[in-house]
Amino acid sequence: MKRIPLTATVIVAEAADLADLSGFDSVTLSAVARRLGVQTPSLYSHIRDRAALLDGITALALAELADRVAVAIAGRSGRFALDGFAEAHRAYSLRSPGRWQSLQRRAGATAVESGGARSFVALTEALLRGYDLPQGERVHATRLIGSTINGFLALERIGNFDHSPPAAEVSWRKILDALDSLLQTWSTNANRIPQ
Repeated sequence: MKRIPLTATVIVAEAADLADLSGFDSVTLSAVARRLGVQTPSLYSHIRDRAALLDGITALALAELADRVAVAIAGRSGRFALDGFAEAHRAYSLRSPGRWQSLQRRAGATAVESGGARSFVALTEALLRGYDLPQGERVHATRLIGSTINGFLALERIGNFDHSPPAAEVSWRKILDALDSLLQTWSTNANRIPQ
């Protein structure tokens, strides 16, 4: 079997696959080296350390999620775009759990400044333009949307909604209804909130 030449891209992709298989916390340089069939020191020519490897996974996940969000919100605005945005997150968290975990951490500068991060910010801005929010309020709306979606998905992932009816899907729809309603009336509500 021909071995793929080592590059940072190959190493990060293998680490992301390991994260999906075994959990984000299982990702170490030695574990990735074993999967690639090389000695751990071989990786240091391409990846500085574990922190850089984890940031690489985060940057990859941001790019992948941005691609999915772009497709989900294309040609949509308002509630339809919000639904696409949220559903893209939910599908990604279920399909790529380790990559999703990489987005639930304080990322380093490499990940924060990556092309995927810039694309994701631009897509979030596009979503908010459909709600006609004042420019100064968009950061707050972004934080609300991110907190709500990520919080729900984190609880869903660990099974917190499995113990009582109704199904999590019912709550998910109600949460998106509430977010949409709040975003539609944000300008009016923003005037009542002390700065």
